[in-house]
Amino acid sequence: MSDPLLPRRDFLGGALAAGALGVLGRVRAWTPVDGAPAIITSDRARPVLEGGVQVGDPLRDRAILWSRSDRPSRVQVEWSTTERFADVRRVLGEPTRAVSAFTSHLDLRGLPAGETIFYRLRHECLDAPGALSEPIVGSFRTAPRRATRPVRVAWSGDMVGQGWGIDEARGGIRMYDALHRAEPDVFVHSGDNIYADQPLAREVTLDDGTVWRNLVTEAKSHPAQTLDDYRGNFAYNLLDANVRRCNAHVPVIAQWDDHEVVDNWFHDLVLSNDPRYTEPRVRVLAERAKQALFEFLPIRRHPVEAGRVYRSFSYGPLLELFVIDLRSYRSANSPNLQPERSPATAILGDAQLAWLERGLRASRATWKVVASDMPIGLVVPDRVRDGQRNYEAIANGENGAPLGREHEIAALLASMQRHRVRNVVWITADVHYAAAHHYSPERAAFTRFDPFWEFVAGPMHAGTFGPNALDATFGPDVRFASPAPKPNRPPSDNLQFYGTLDVDPRTRALTASLWNVVGTRLWSQELAAAR
Repeated sequence: MSDPLLPRRDFLGGALAAGALGVLGRVRAWTPVDGAPAIITSDRARPVLEGGVQVGDPLRDRAILWSRSDRPSRVQVEWSTTERFADVRRVLGEPTRAVSAFTSHLDLRGLPAGETIFYRLRHECLDAPGALSEPIVGSFRTAPRRATRPVRVAWSGDMVGQGWGIDEARGGIRMYDALHRAEPDVFVHSGDNIYADQPLAREVTLDDGTVWRNLVTEAKSHPAQTLDDYRGNFAYNLLDANVRRCNAHVPVIAQWDDHEVVDNWFHDLVLSNDPRYTEPRVRVLAERAKQALFEFLPIRRHPVEAGRVYRSFSYGPLLELFVIDLRSYRSANSPNLQPERSPATAILGDAQLAWLERGLRASRATWKVVASDMPIGLVVPDRVRDGQRNYEAIANGENGAPLGREHEIAALLASMQRHRVRNVVWITADVHYAAAHHYSPERAAFTRFDPFWEFVAGPMHAGTFGPNALDATFGPDVRFASPAPKPNRPPSDNLQFYGTLDVDPRTRALTASLWNVVGTRLWSQELAAAR
């Protein structure tokens, strides 16, 4: 594949000189969409595209193309189903505005299903018509309509956490190079896209005496509080060449979790004991963070609930993805021991839980994949308050009948069994190591469910930890785990993990695999589809 960050002089030279660039050597030079000749202007008038391009939320006939300029401009896209850009189509986007940090979310529509789409993207300055940015070139595959080829989903989470930022001398954020080489149809980012609450130091001394040297920006020098702080955290990741290259070719479906705002947050949390925050109300911080999230990630806005993160994606008869949100509708973290379901036990919330139950029942895909930003059975503790341990995720470590947030999961699992929803697997991150868990009523305190798998992968570029304790309420059994030998292992230790799900169109079997950052497969399991 061609490099998405093609220099302007190479692009134009190749378009005008025969055979100069391979992919683009037979493509004519860019002209505005109306066909008028491009106007030659000063380089100072040309928009600069800060952060490359991100492809996201792919459907059968459309995908989001995200880009960001440094000034008011309008995106121009050419796309084709061939590398030679035969039968090229042209699309204009809406003007970028300062109020949304000059970001653009072009919903590229009318695409053929199951095809590789090749595109060129530029911005034209609104204040200097004809002044065009350097082009960015990329490609991606739309979701299929039929089961004619294998489907591969990759997932992981947790970026730039625990003080590990971009060290260019050590290869930058290498996970994105690994994901690019894995060539998935889509990548699910399982949350913690940023660590807004964890600034970076310029140097960190490693156990072997060498020094990890972080690239540090102003936004990463202190905990995020303002909207611009949160924007700067998302922009930081896009400084890495591996990230930009992967983003231009691998569609992403993004979730969010706690570190997009602050560690273990819920809406009523107040950071009264943290002097770093002049705005202690997490409800206020979360609104700023969510605005930055939707500005800087290629998420398609819901037509009714603009800030809704949970959504589903069909990959034809083989697979459907249900991307859930365990952050926006949760109750306050607590000891998580409530004997009955109530608003105080919410983790999905009533509306999202009903949506997920309906979607799973209605799905005709062989495999239903629930992408969760937190695991089901792993115990994730929160702070001690009033002498009691609170809990951040679903499990409470009690091992008995469902209590607290476990009520919603029990209701979902029982509904799936009652309606005979088969072939459901869960994927998640959050705990900073890779694992495979098999859940079965034979080992469980709650038994009204069919056996299922949960696969954990991460971190992408953060400290490696683990293992967490397992709660026996739903009968989990560890089939694989890759915890760190000691806490907070750096990315240079290669203990960074991602997972893949591959569905074979011939047998309809699903193969789940867990990989490390250098592309070594650590564990794999083939699952036959139940009928």
